[in-house]
Amino acid sequence: MTTPALEVHKLNQWFEKGTPNENHALKDVELTLQPGEFVTIIGGNGAGKSTLLNSVAGSLQVTQGQIKIAGKDVTYQSVAKRANLISRVFQDPRSGTAPLLTVKENLALALKRGSWRNFWRRGVKRDDLALMKEKLASLNLGLEDRLDTDIGLLSGGQRQAITLLMATINLPELLLLDEHTAALDPATSATVMDLTQQIVSAQHITTLMITHNMQDALKYGTRLIMLDHGRIVVDLPAEKKRGLTIPDLLALFKEQSGEEMNDDAVLLS
Repeated sequence: MTTPALEVHKLNQWFEKGTPNENHALKDVELTLQPGEFVTIIGGNGAGKSTLLNSVAGSLQVTQGQIKIAGKDVTYQSVAKRANLISRVFQDPRSGTAPLLTVKENLALALKRGSWRNFWRRGVKRDDLALMKEKLASLNLGLEDRLDTDIGLLSGGQRQAITLLMATINLPELLLLDEHTAALDPATSATVMDLTQQIVSAQHITTLMITHNMQDALKYGTRLIMLDHGRIVVDLPAEKKRGLTIPDLLALFKEQSGEEMNDDAVLLS
């Protein structure tokens, strides 16, 4: 039997528990991802999307429940301890790269993900250059000719494409995409999303992606999940989400949650 890539069991997260401001952000969440699944997560503001991703990443301590990655119990492990299992791409293109290092130096750091890295040694192994050029060429952005450019001089879209490449150059057990196109203009966002689909599909990377864009949630991935008030209210495999429209998705959300979706960030995306 294949070991699941991700297992979330009875995950509960509270903020300010026992105070007048108590927020039960996640409520008995059960989620299992098989190897190679690409799951998009959508929901209104405060639905629990970021709380779920931060719990899986280890940047938010679990209040109650269990999280396993590739069969390993990581429930109480730190972000650093999970670094050899997880890669993450954030919304801000500046978050995943070192701006004063060159493209090749950033990629060299990514090649050492999960192992000890000496940040004071900026040298790049000659043997790695061919791999870097090959990976950059696959992005079709001309970046294979800019290995010596400081990454801080690139556009947001170019930088996010490289961040995505850095996150996957050593295959992680789980890739977390935290609204990674939200800060980009529509055309650049579409380019990065197409690159995301290409990389994830070609390398069969298990992926969990948060998005506010319902069209992207329908178009990309093999499975779609909608959260509402800390619970999974919709969970659609590829065959059920194929052909759905945004009105269909909103109707399904209302049917399962008992209320209308009223988050402008989602409705106007």
